[in-house]
Amino acid sequence: MSNGFGQVDGRVDLELIAGMISPGCRVLDVGCGDGDLLALLRKQKGIDGRGVELSQEGVNASVARGLAVVQGDADTDLTAYPDDAFDYVILSQTIQATRNPKAVLREMKRIGRHVIVSFPNFGNWRVRLKLLFSGRMPETRSLGYSWYDTPNIHLCTVLDFASLCEELGLEIEDALIVTGDRSRRISNPGPLSNLLASDAVFLLKRQD
Repeated sequence: MSNGFGQVDGRVDLELIAGMISPGCRVLDVGCGDGDLLALLRKQKGIDGRGVELSQEGVNASVARGLAVVQGDADTDLTAYPDDAFDYVILSQTIQATRNPKAVLREMKRIGRHVIVSFPNFGNWRVRLKLLFSGRMPETRSLGYSWYDTPNIHLCTVLDFASLCEELGLEIEDALIVTGDRSRRISNPGPLSNLLASDAVFLLKRQD
């Protein structure tokens, strides 16, 4: 299944995100799809969870699971939430499909004490080789679309994202990169992690 942003089930980043969440906290999942992450967090961490989803199908599926999810657009509807409304605001495998990622992150920073973002890494070595040797836009497990039908309109690399966080005054509390079905923690995103990561998960907070 997928949501309106192309989010797919069975992703390794969901468990990694769950590991970053404190029990019993308030969570907003932006682009929550069918509610897989919210359901996981409710089961494992007993959270007070809310969701925003673009597609009506995703909203219906989430509500059918007993989740508090409303239809909305990350690019336009986050402004309706008050400051510090949540402990964590999550954007999983969705930021690359937003029209204005910088503005979305700024709103997430405003309404959440912590921000968690996962995304496919366009700087991965497989992507680079595909471009180098075939001269065509790559398709990988994380980037599983042809160039003409992809919902991903703002692809970025691990280094791009880290730079944007610094620009927005978001401190990296934790960062994990995914290679295949394995993940490892990185202390400081650099060229090597940018080369190896197929996906990345960042836990962020406002800089003091």
